[in-house]
Amino acid sequence: MNIADEIKRLHELHQTGALSDAEFAQAKARLLATGDPSTSGQQQHQGINHLNQFRRSKKDQWLGGICGGLAQFTGLDSWIWRLMFVFFSLYFGAGVVAYLLAWIFIPEES
Repeated sequence: MNIADEIKRLHELHQTGALSDAEFAQAKARLLATGDPSTSGQQQHQGINHLNQFRRSKKDQWLGGICGGLAQFTGLDSWIWRLMFVFFSLYFGAGVVAYLLAWIFIPEES
């Protein structure tokens, strides 16, 4: 749906009395300020593309390079990720499973 269709829909709601004059003006201004409502799908697509850049590290690895890859991807040091995996492994048991799944499914950097 493009901006013209959205404004038309807002106008119809305003004509039927579902929106007051102030609500109509506010909704129209918000719609014009944010632009095309279909851009949220594009932003989600960009987020997925960014996630697809995540790779296991070859340079900074102890076992599989997961923590080194997370460090490159997030900007945190790899020792912080290693500490978190150890913490979740000792206290919840989920760290080992998460690390193994990541090792299997995340490709290695080229």
